[in-house]
Amino acid sequence: MSETRIESSITEGGLIRPMVALAWPMVVIQLLQVAYNIADTVWLGRLSANAVGALSLAFPIIFFLISVGGGFTTAGSILVAQYTGADSESSAGEVAGQTLSFVTILAVVLGVLGFFLTGPMLALFPADPATTRLVIPLAGEYMRVFFLGLPFMFGFFVFSSLMRGYGNTRTPMLVMVISVALNVMLDPVLIFGWGPFPHLGIQGAAIATIFSRFVASIVGLYVLFGTGAGPAVHLRHLVPDLSLIRELVDVGLPSAAEQSMSSVAMITLTAMVATFPPAVIAAYGLGNRLISLVFLPAMGLGRATNTMVGQNLGAGKPDRAERAVWLAVKVSGGVLLGIAVIAALFPHAIVGVFLGDVPNAAPTIAYGASYLRIRSVEFAFIGVLQVILGAYRGAGNTKTALGFSVVTLWLGRVPTVYFLAFVAGLGTTGIWIGMALGNIVGAITAGLWFTRGTWKRTVIDEAAATAVDGGADE
Repeated sequence: MSETRIESSITEGGLIRPMVALAWPMVVIQLLQVAYNIADTVWLGRLSANAVGALSLAFPIIFFLISVGGGFTTAGSILVAQYTGADSESSAGEVAGQTLSFVTILAVVLGVLGFFLTGPMLALFPADPATTRLVIPLAGEYMRVFFLGLPFMFGFFVFSSLMRGYGNTRTPMLVMVISVALNVMLDPVLIFGWGPFPHLGIQGAAIATIFSRFVASIVGLYVLFGTGAGPAVHLRHLVPDLSLIRELVDVGLPSAAEQSMSSVAMITLTAMVATFPPAVIAAYGLGNRLISLVFLPAMGLGRATNTMVGQNLGAGKPDRAERAVWLAVKVSGGVLLGIAVIAALFPHAIVGVFLGDVPNAAPTIAYGASYLRIRSVEFAFIGVLQVILGAYRGAGNTKTALGFSVVTLWLGRVPTVYFLAFVAGLGTTGIWIGMALGNIVGAITAGLWFTRGTWKRTVIDEAAATAVDGGADE
């Protein structure tokens, strides 16, 4: 199916073909995103278990700063989808340009803040003495290099989000393939100092990721400005337009808050885990990276739902948007249930793949296998929740998505982990159980609320009509 055909079929005809056409490249993109993390984990696992633990501590803080700008890339995707569905190509291009310039400036600011605040942020963790001595310094090395390249990370995020809103998910997938291939090749070279390159250890993993993202950002900019594969962006669209920026902020702030709340929850949970020995921290990081693989079909279908809902609501077809959501719920929940069975049956074999013959490997694998087996209970609920949240975001109802993320993390997960691990005295088992309960609670509450049907409104009704009329006059 050609990309043009995919775009036109989003708002007409059968639902399965456009849903699959949108979703499978997004699943691949998420898989490739995980490949970045897996490549780092595999090679650093050959370096030391402490290096893997350092990633466990670094990632939540990095994700916190990324999440601030991530909300506005989501807003750009939502608005592009709804303007595209309303046949307002000019407005879609203007929104894309404003998103690109606004988020780039934000990324520079966040990168500078992250570089200088790495030490103080890591100092907030109430770490075990061995963790303080062996793991936290490595996390600091990784984070400082990473923050210097933060604008390049955002460059690809913006490109991918805008193209997704437009209905083109294949082009970002191809760009991601190039970027991941570079990262996989550079990781061992820079970590271990192969050939003429110096031994950089954990900093080498950060440099490999940042350089790979830089290449992806450059290619993405070429696609946006030099081809017709996405929204029609021109250089004049980069000049700040206060009305469009206000629209981005109105839609993006709740999404930024949602992602920031998620990252703060991750930091809080990591702080609890940091009170345990290094083997537990490494297992927690390994387990989370494996769980991220489970998110692949859920995220792919959730983001496809985002586009399907956005464009169909923009085209005035709310019933079609709702049918697309329930289709995605069935597929996502069913696929993740099958994955859950595999994870529950073979957790030791799955976790063991990611650690070599290094100190602390045996206890890390034991803890990681327990984590994976317990969390497999929530996998189907992850699929349902991600699709429902994608529907809310596609409608521009980012405040509702924020609300259910708060329920998932701050009612279902963080307090449960604390109670079970430290008050009930279950230790690591309490952490694993508490982590699993969050998505179960979130999926049930979000699904029940969704059936009310109050989400079937766009955020661009008046603006879209104005944009279409203005475009006709040009």
